[in-house]
Amino acid sequence: MVSALPLISCIQKLVLYETKARFYLVGSNNAGTKFRILKIDRTEPQDLVITDDQHVYSNLEIQDLLGRLDGGNRARNSQKTVPGLSPSLSAYGILGFVRFLEGYYAVLVTRRRRVAELGGHAVYRVEDTSMVYLPSDTTRVQHPEEHRYVKIFQNVDLSSNFYFSYSYDLTHSLQHNLRRLAALGKTFTEQVCLSGNQDAGTGVDSVVIGARGSPCWKFVWNEQMLTHCSYLHYDWCLHIIHGFCAQSKLVIYGRPVYVTLLARRSCYFAGTRFLKRGANSQGEVANEVETEQLVHDASVSSLSHGMCSSFVQHRGSLPLHWSQDTSSMIPKPPITLDQADPFAYIPGLHFSHMLQRFGSPLIILNLVKRHECRRHESLLSGELGTAVSFLNQFLPPEHRIVVISWDMARHSKRKQCNVLDKLHEIAERVVRKTGFFVNRPDLDHSCLHVDERWTEIGGVITETSRLQTGVVRTNCVDCLDRTNTAQFVVGKCALAYQLYALGLLHAPTFELDTDAARLLEELYEDHGDTLALQYGGSHLVHRVRTYRKIAPWTSHSRDILQTLSRYYNNTFSDAEKQDAINLFLGVFRPSSTGLQLWDLTTDYYLHHPPHHTYSTHSFTCWWSPQVLSSLPLPYDEEEMDKKAITKIIVKGEEHGEDIDLYSEFVKPHQLTSFDMAFPLVMTSSSKDFTPKTPGVNASPFVVRKFEDSPKQVTISSRSTDEACVHRKTAASAPPCPAEEGDSSSDDEGSGSEGEDESSVSLRCSPARAPAIHQVPPPTIKGPDLPSRHPYGVDLSLPLDLDDQVTYTRYSVLGRQKARMEQQDVLGNLKPDFVLYPVSNFSQDSVFEAQCLFVPSLSNSIYQAHVEAAMGNLQPLSSADLFSFRQHTEQLCP
Repeated sequence: MVSALPLISCIQKLVLYETKARFYLVGSNNAGTKFRILKIDRTEPQDLVITDDQHVYSNLEIQDLLGRLDGGNRARNSQKTVPGLSPSLSAYGILGFVRFLEGYYAVLVTRRRRVAELGGHAVYRVEDTSMVYLPSDTTRVQHPEEHRYVKIFQNVDLSSNFYFSYSYDLTHSLQHNLRRLAALGKTFTEQVCLSGNQDAGTGVDSVVIGARGSPCWKFVWNEQMLTHCSYLHYDWCLHIIHGFCAQSKLVIYGRPVYVTLLARRSCYFAGTRFLKRGANSQGEVANEVETEQLVHDASVSSLSHGMCSSFVQHRGSLPLHWSQDTSSMIPKPPITLDQADPFAYIPGLHFSHMLQRFGSPLIILNLVKRHECRRHESLLSGELGTAVSFLNQFLPPEHRIVVISWDMARHSKRKQCNVLDKLHEIAERVVRKTGFFVNRPDLDHSCLHVDERWTEIGGVITETSRLQTGVVRTNCVDCLDRTNTAQFVVGKCALAYQLYALGLLHAPTFELDTDAARLLEELYEDHGDTLALQYGGSHLVHRVRTYRKIAPWTSHSRDILQTLSRYYNNTFSDAEKQDAINLFLGVFRPSSTGLQLWDLTTDYYLHHPPHHTYSTHSFTCWWSPQVLSSLPLPYDEEEMDKKAITKIIVKGEEHGEDIDLYSEFVKPHQLTSFDMAFPLVMTSSSKDFTPKTPGVNASPFVVRKFEDSPKQVTISSRSTDEACVHRKTAASAPPCPAEEGDSSSDDEGSGSEGEDESSVSLRCSPARAPAIHQVPPPTIKGPDLPSRHPYGVDLSLPLDLDDQVTYTRYSVLGRQKARMEQQDVLGNLKPDFVLYPVSNFSQDSVFEAQCLFVPSLSNSIYQAHVEAAMGNLQPLSSADLFSFRQHTEQLCP
């Protein structure tokens, strides 16, 4: 069968050259071996004229071309020679082209930072951008309001939580991406076999399909800017998402497992808290975010050959026509239902979109208040229940929408009620109904040691994988505090099942007071803070520890400040932010003859067109016609291979780098070191949560006190506000030295100390141990070092005199020994003592070491391990099965 691999963008570095009549945008791959060029005309004042040179240049060819362009455009006079082709700036991608009232601007990514790694696919965050005005000064037609539009457009901070990847589709889930590759490989194999080619088997084995699917435009925030790039080569433009991305490493007895949280915010009906509520006339809801929890084995740098899993959740405002009047300055404006919808037309459109993307069952976890003295939130809860009841009567019983309503705010005020325990019960029901995605069939341990909960997991099981069908949709009024806590509990339950499916847990459950739960809790709190800043203007007010009722009293003052900050931003800043979002997404398009953006009294008609009419389809068949035939699987995954871009690549050809994920991630053409490795920067359970005292169980699933972790020991010495600020994950970790070198400014990429306090990350860079310049060495202090070393040495105490003398002699001996080995001269070194070698290496030194002999049995065991990682599992022998049964019986008597 033909294997399909994702296509890697061959344009990852850009240089913009400028002449009087044109811009030349030269793009190259990471290795600098392939080049493409775009020609942009500067003589057109209001039109965009771009010529895409389809030829792929080599290094010598592009240098010759640029030299000829420089010579042809050079102007000479009697005094000096003016260069004809001058480099303007360097970039890493094109976000698109935008126009207001004058000419077009090109929006380029000038700084990036790696924030995650998904099986060899690097995920970057946009750190800085640049807008380049394309028309020349001689042809520019100025407009007095142009500068004002540019300022409003730049109010959307592209350096805050916008992400892209050169090889991975961030707009789709892991299940969608891997199923698309498998479907394309299967389709191409069938076409080769049906063609009647006698050498079909040889042809199938010698080619690879490089594939790139169409993105989900719902999550592409630069869609409007890419409308003028449809005829360009697909490598030129980037698709960016807005939301959140962070990654942490869960170390299970030395085995690294990456836990990634990826949130995609919808660009349809996007806006701020009080200005965007409910749904618009197309069924798109406000504050709609799709959160995906990915788990993959980091010991194998490939998603297709390694083991990986994902679980998708959804949040969004209630799909009704409702709003809150913010004209009166009160903390909680009254909720009003703006439009009667007796046939649930708007909820039907919204749930039809969800069935098409996620499949069935759709589970609504409604956390809105149900019982109030004065009806406020309960208005929405009753209306939602009525709409779902109406829609369910036309659906088949097995695909009906499930509504779980629970007044979380009311139960959290009861002293005897444990909110998280009740949410855990709901989470167990939800995960068992929807299931989750695993790219491998069930392992042997799930058959030998069967857990009764595992047999009740839903979804669809195929020969090669386990698929998630349906999704849980969590909502409260704002979809912020309560929603984030509920999503954390559901994510914790799903993580236990994911680790059990990957063979890393003996049972699909673990407690809250474990390192694994704290690592996931930190990810979800950063996730909630980021989404709350984007929609509500402040961080979370109520966190997981608040609902567990273990938050310190000092956090109450922080909650009050966050509430005041949210109220201030919603009252005074949201209008400007909403104008910037409408302009950035193309909801409002400037015109020199019509009303300007600041002249509009409301943007209601921008999101609800007055000419919109209800479609004529039956209110009883409210779903799309093609959706029901593919349920419980989502229709988008069944028809995903029809819009994909495919490229047939023969193995061993020069185009093989288009699918060479190893070279894309490792970058062998660049000089790297372990200090530059991205995995060393991210949060790790063994480094940040597991206590370093001797004799402590290093398992991340052991229950321990929160104060025992090294991160808590560090945080406890700070104030409560600083503790919130100094959380660190890979989402805001400092860039690796290699990425800092890629940046165009060293001042801005020096670390997170220069970041604004209102940014999403709000964490410091990891501490580095100071260098030793003299003897005795200085006392080493750092937040990551415990007070007691695992070997029993207290590093906070100075060294005694004997240790200092020994260290001095050792350092002098090492320097003189290195000098002798490099110069091959014995010298006059006369040490005061003689060192006798005690190791097994005969040529052991700081420069070389003689390797030990590896027996054939060890080689065979290692070869079997490599084959198992590639999916070629060997049958277990009777002795292995007997040993495994004895091991499981000892663990679980």
